[in-house]
Amino acid sequence: MTSKRKTSMADRVYEALKDDIFEFRLLPGDKFSEGDVGTRLDASRTPVREALYRLQREGYVEVLFRSGWRVKPLDFEQIEDLYDLRITLEKAAIYKICELPEEPAAVRTLTAIWNPDHPSERAVGSTVRALDESFHCDLVAAAGNREMTRIHREISDRLRIIRRLDFTRNDRVDATYLEHARILDAIRRGDARTAADELARHIRVSQQAVKEITMERIREAARDKAAQNTQPTAT
Repeated sequence: MTSKRKTSMADRVYEALKDDIFEFRLLPGDKFSEGDVGTRLDASRTPVREALYRLQREGYVEVLFRSGWRVKPLDFEQIEDLYDLRITLEKAAIYKICELPEEPAAVRTLTAIWNPDHPSERAVGSTVRALDESFHCDLVAAAGNREMTRIHREISDRLRIIRRLDFTRNDRVDATYLEHARILDAIRRGDARTAADELARHIRVSQQAVKEITMERIREAARDKAAQNTQPTAT
């Protein structure tokens, strides 16, 4: 029972910290201690440390020698490399799918999701974000290469912190539905080259959009934090 309680608390701390990072309440480069986290979340040292090590493995935070922890600064050069690898894998998957003797069931399912009969049937908020990630992961999985699928999912996990921002604007949601539908249509016609080109273009546009949105969100959060710190203390 004690072990389960510790695990549950570690999970709670992990989710709270990850949410702080994703919502920019903790900014890239922000430093903090295990004691800070424990006090704020009313958690003991062990579950806090377990949560932080989990976030460290996932690339969200890093430990600083004798000075606590830090939210890992965004490395846009590394992000660019991950996007390049992601495009390579997804284009390869498309060519494999188009060479299959039968259309995978996943392609039919995705077509139904991304070609709704009416705009009112479109997903919104966090749901469309999850559907987008599933679209790309399911396409790669449909190619039938398990190692390709595993590596692609790892890349998707590492890019999630910025990719999720692509669905905070209605124009980006509209563009995602249209572009996904075009990719699927080309796949179903067996036109691998057109599908791969459409997919690469779709990912690059999304990549640029999320970079711009990320930088703006960081600037806004930094301004808000600075304003809070300069407010006079009540006496």
